[in-house]
Amino acid sequence: MQRQNIRELFPALDQKVYGKPLVYLDNAATAQRPNSVVELQARLARSSNANIHRAVHKLASDATEAYENTREYVRGFLNAKSRSEIVFTSGATASLNLVAFSFGEAFIGKGDEVIVSVAEHHSNIVPWQMLCDRKGASLKVLDIDENGRLSHDALEKLISERTKIVAISHISNVLGLVNPVRDLCAVCHKFGVPVLIDGAQGIVHVKVDVQEIGCDFYAFSGHKIYAATGTGVLYGRKELLDAMPPFMGGGEMIKSVSFSGTTYAESPTKFEAGTQNINAVPTLIPAIEFAKAHETDPAITEFVYRKLTEDERITLYGTGLEHKIPLFSFAVKGAHHEDLALILDKMGIAVRSGQMCAEPLMDRLGVTGLLRASFAPYNTLEEAEYFIECLNKAIDMLV
Repeated sequence: MQRQNIRELFPALDQKVYGKPLVYLDNAATAQRPNSVVELQARLARSSNANIHRAVHKLASDATEAYENTREYVRGFLNAKSRSEIVFTSGATASLNLVAFSFGEAFIGKGDEVIVSVAEHHSNIVPWQMLCDRKGASLKVLDIDENGRLSHDALEKLISERTKIVAISHISNVLGLVNPVRDLCAVCHKFGVPVLIDGAQGIVHVKVDVQEIGCDFYAFSGHKIYAATGTGVLYGRKELLDAMPPFMGGGEMIKSVSFSGTTYAESPTKFEAGTQNINAVPTLIPAIEFAKAHETDPAITEFVYRKLTEDERITLYGTGLEHKIPLFSFAVKGAHHEDLALILDKMGIAVRSGQMCAEPLMDRLGVTGLLRASFAPYNTLEEAEYFIECLNKAIDMLV
């Protein structure tokens, strides 16, 4: 499908900002939604807005079928062994918090260790800090190499007999580099250590096969892969999910409730307390279908990478085109990232500025914040060229 035809599937792109055609380059934060997603969510809200799994009436039956069909679809998409390994959440943040709490309650005690990388999103740092504070465990930090990737050799040196889990990103939301997650998982499993992968960016840009990767948990958000907001997935290896206590209590996640004691349902129901996002979860199917059928134009990645790395005024973080996704975070000498973002906004270009919820990584890089441009399949090479042209204008205005 031609790029222009792809763009026609996304109604939000057909608008102007300050009189300029919108160039949306903040896809790493939230991707726009195609008509297939918008229309499905609206149709479900109109025709089968009922609570799932419980009532016997037609609306509830239809809602349950749509919800559970989505679970099976996601299982196949990730190549998980069983439907019981797919837990629906409100997003990657909820998925990561679920594992940090429930895995931590089951397996982590005083003096134990959790390893995260310096390049993690706050959602894959703070929950582990909270767990360590609660349990008397310690948090160890895996550094990045000179290009920005994680090294399996460095990880192997960091693992000890007290390491209980390693939590790392498939692709950093700042550096935009695909980490060697299969090798990292192999290192961890050599020492009997399970691995959680934050796949918020990975799910969008690379094929994810959880069995081939060998991970024990994989988390991602729907809104980054063109689905409705408030949707997310946690893949968890069945043996681990079965051994973990529930994250929240309430309706649906129980087997039996009495004041003498409560027993819990099996996974994944055990982790899906309360009323789920019934009109939104099924949008994962058309969203993933779109993602499977379309990729960002490789010429965009090559063009923007070359333009940014050739400009002596610009420092790009996350280098190496071989492992690069179309996500670029950079600093401009003598110009503040937020000033650049504000000027670009007046030119119709939406980018991200600031710490990107990765303050420890900013400290590691020695910056207070960066400017980030991230591209999607509906972006065109002409938009990339316009972005570079406007960036140069903005730099000339400030420097």
